[in-house]
Amino acid sequence: SEQLAVVHGDMSDMASVRAAAAHVLATEPALHVLVNNAGVLPTTRQETAAGIELAFATNVLGPFLLTNLLLERLRESAPSRVITVSSGGMYSRRLDPDDLQTEHREYDGPAVYARTKRAEVILTELWADRLRGTGVVAHAMHPGWARTAGVAESLPTFNRVMQPLLRTPEEGADTIVWLGAAAEPAESTGRFWHDRRARPTHRVPWTKETPEDRARLWAACAELSGWTEG
Repeated sequence: SEQLAVVHGDMSDMASVRAAAAHVLATEPALHVLVNNAGVLPTTRQETAAGIELAFATNVLGPFLLTNLLLERLRESAPSRVITVSSGGMYSRRLDPDDLQTEHREYDGPAVYARTKRAEVILTELWADRLRGTGVVAHAMHPGWARTAGVAESLPTFNRVMQPLLRTPEEGADTIVWLGAAAEPAESTGRFWHDRRARPTHRVPWTKETPEDRARLWAACAELSGWTEG
């Protein structure tokens, strides 16, 4: 029979993420699919109670910490999968490891959001490298623009103008479900998907990051989330 257990957690609050992960580990003996799908697009710069910029905390740090806290259970449950929901908006932005929290430039909500979605893809690739041979694969995807409350609230003008072209939430979720259940995604790792097809992660050269940029992102996420490898 189908069972649904709800665990509450605030992805922008690292203590809340830790509590949610601890609850999952205490109540779920096996974990086969983890989908990171929390996301916010603030219109002005806001900080969490811990002093971390809200979009970076919610979209990047929370999923980073949650995934790493659950990795051992995912490995024990292998074959298993980590799926992170990014956005096609990330194609327009390069990772800036010198300004991950948008402290040194004007706060442009969609641009900040796109940079966090670029960071998610990079973290997915780093997890894939670290997990090779464990039976755990990591993939990122973008769902296309769907007709959701989040889009309506964060991008009201875009939502109004684009209504005829927006997908249903079910259409947006299709590739997420497919990545979690189908056989093909288990045969590779570290890829970026759209409409059940692997896609490139860059469309123009200037968005590409360096290996040093990637390492700095990982180190910053570990420090800001309080996560240590061990």
